[in-house]
Formats: sequence, structure tokens, C-alpha cells
Amino acid sequence: MQLFNSLSQIINISTELEKALTSFISKKSFKKNEFLLRADEYCNSLYFVEKGSLRGFYFHEEKEITNWFALEGDFGTSFYPFISKTRSYENIQALEDVEVSVLNNTELKKLYSDFPETEKLGRIILEDYYSKLEERLINIQFKSAKERYSNLMENRPQIIQRVPLGHLASYLGITQETLSRIRAGN
Repeated sequence: MQLFNSLSQIINISTELEKALTSFISKKSFKKNEFLLRADEYCNSLYFVEKGSLRGFYFHEEKEITNWFALEGDFGTSFYPFISKTRSYENIQALEDVEVSVLNNTELKKLYSDFPETEKLGRIILEDYYSKLEERLINIQFKSAKERYSNLMENRPQIIQRVPLGHLASYLGITQETLSRIRAGN
């Protein structure tokens, strides 16, 4: 399971922790375009992408605004409602056929209490999420469209290769026409 390989790069996974994780984690599959979460639902699941890709997005003024992508080896959830136990503003959708490992919030909290090393894991996952969120905010506010595209191309080229142009343009905060011009210039 790719999840255990990823986790073992962050913390030491004891036999007891591996057994607990195995008992708590479920495997789910979603077809392309299927929703894992819809806005106004409670988000109780943390997803680890084993295969495929996800996107998180909002509706604003009848437009879809893509907030994040998760590919193989990435975690994905609507973090604010996952943590605060409130309804989500965000939708999570499969961009391709997806296989995910799923851990719910209650079981995660049990792992935190029973296995203190998992708190380190949670902290590192949240630090990674926060870093990506802040980088996205800085990119949107302070960088040109071309700089945003170049940054994505440099740091996560697989997103550019796998994500439909409309979703990619939305994520970059530009129109599809602007994205096409930028791509033609590269």
C-alpha cells in the first residue's frame, strides 16, 4: 500500500500502529467526475490518493474556482471543515478514476491518543498543506499569470500534464484564453 510507504518516510511505523491503521483505513474507488464531497456537507474523511487525481473547488458567482489538486501520494480533504466539524464550502471531485485510502476524523483522533507518534504525522501533513496554501496565496496575489504557470510547471509538472485546461486555468486564477497564450509562448 502506497500510503504506508509515504507514512514511513515521515514517522517510524511500529507493528502496533500498522495494525491500527490497517483496521481504521478503508479503501474506496470513485469514477471520473464523481464527487467525494459536496459543498454544504460535513467533511469527515481524510483521503490519501493511491491512484488517480482529485480536485477541490468552490462555486463562486456560478463559476468553479479550483483550489487544489491531489495526485498519487498526496493527501486531500476539505481541511477547515474536517478540523472544525462544520459544513464544507468546498467540493471534492475525482478528475480521473480514483482509488483512495480513507481515514475518518474520529479514528484519526483515536490514533493521536493511542499512538503519540501520529501527532507528529498530523503536524507534518498540516504543515505541508499550510505551506502549499500560503504559496498559492502568494502566487495569486503577487505573481503574474506567466510566473504562476512557470512555478507550477517547475514544481508540479504532472498537474499540467493530467489536469483539464479549464481546471488548470481556474487554479491559476486566469482565463483559458490567457492560459493558452502562456502555453503558446513557452
